[in-house]
This record gives sequence, structure tokens and C-alpha cells, in this order.
Amino acid sequence: MSADNPERLVCFAHGKESGPWGTKITYLSKVAHAKGFATLSPDYRFTHDPDARVRHLLAQPLSGADGLVLVGSSMGGYVSAFAASQIQPDALFLMAPAVYMPGYDAEPQEYTGDTVVVHGWHDDIVPVDHALRFARSRNAEFHILPAGHTLNDQLETLGALLDLCLDRVRQRHEQHD
Repeated sequence: MSADNPERLVCFAHGKESGPWGTKITYLSKVAHAKGFATLSPDYRFTHDPDARVRHLLAQPLSGADGLVLVGSSMGGYVSAFAASQIQPDALFLMAPAVYMPGYDAEPQEYTGDTVVVHGWHDDIVPVDHALRFARSRNAEFHILPAGHTLNDQLETLGALLDLCLDRVRQRHEQHD
């Protein structure tokens, strides 16, 4: 990305135990590329401290993107939600966000942009009620799928939901051009 040629960008934040190019991120990056979005997936494996991960995300080269979407899974959802108030992306797409969990239970600061939350009914790591509470407090789009925490058996659905989110971002930017 350069200031002369800003790109649309999807920035991923992986979960606590996964890596920057795990199953979901690899799949969803293909969806993003098909929509004309560049992708960035920082490596957070150097720490399990969620606040250090937020600082790492805030240090990424995100300024100048003409259509920025933060995508986070599990602890990466927490990281993206907390960074959103400072970064002010065009959209926030969270999968099984680890919000209101012991050790990182603070309330994310207000972000009023487009927010999509996807969670599994059978999530045994992050209670679905936590995601619902977060989504309700932000009037966010909320999807509950017949899946567990990883949502890896729902890749096509996740891809379709991200695709719709990216369409909205593109449409908003095309209206302003």
C-alpha cells in the first residue's frame, strides 16, 4: 500500500493457539482477494497477552487503506474489537470473539462502524452469550452457526458472510468516489 495508491485491506488477527495463516484465515483471504482486497495477517504467537496483541495490531501499517476491514477469531476477535476504537476500520468481522473472558474481560471501547459477529452454538471455549452480549451492545449483525469454537466446519458460510461484509465496504467507498 502506498499513499498514492491506497488499497482495500483485510487485516486478520488469529486466535490464541493458532497462527497467522491457519485454516480460516487462508480460506477467508481467498474470499478477500476475489473481492479486490489485499490481506495482512500479523503473527501474534510471540505472546498470549491480549493487550500486547492489541498493541501489535495498532503498530501495523494500516493507514491509507481505502476500505479497511479487521477480521478476528477468538482472542483475535478480542484484539480486533479493542483496536477498532483507535483504528476506526470500515468494518469489523469477528468469529467466536473472546470477549468478557477471565483475564481479558474489559469492555471494548465504542466502535460504531459495521460489525458482524459469528459464533458457534457448540462453542465450549467462549460462551455464545458473551458474543451475543457484545453484538447486542453494538447493534451488530449476529450469526449463530451449528459449530464449535473453531468454526472450521463452516468455512463456506464464513466466506459468504465475509463476502457480504466486503461488498458493503466496497459500495460505501464507491458512493464516496
